[in-house]
Amino acid sequence: MKFVVGIVCVAILNMGMVGAASAAIVDTATLVTPDRAADMSVVRNHLDRADVRAKMEEMGIEATAVDRRLARLNDRELHKLAADMQNAPAGGADAVWIVGAVFIVLIILELTGVIDIFKKA
Repeated sequence: MKFVVGIVCVAILNMGMVGAASAAIVDTATLVTPDRAADMSVVRNHLDRADVRAKMEEMGIEATAVDRRLARLNDRELHKLAADMQNAPAGGADAVWIVGAVFIVLIILELTGVIDIFKKA
């Protein structure tokens, strides 16, 4: 019996001496540091295209203003912009689907008699 009491006493004493482990959630951004030079290269390649430059000039946007704004972006913002530019569709694909969906809705409304787009003579 003394042996069991001795083991229990040692076990109780050891419970207070165990070091506490701590854990925390680690954000991906702290583990993965975006490469600013690579992200800037991606953004520059997209902005240096002739059609993009022509559209910016048409909209009245100066290249120096774009350069100043790019320089003020922090690493995370620049990385997000570069990723968005790489994943963006080539253009026009979404507009075709939207126009098609609107056309189908209008046809359905015409056939049900809700609207009268195609005037009958």
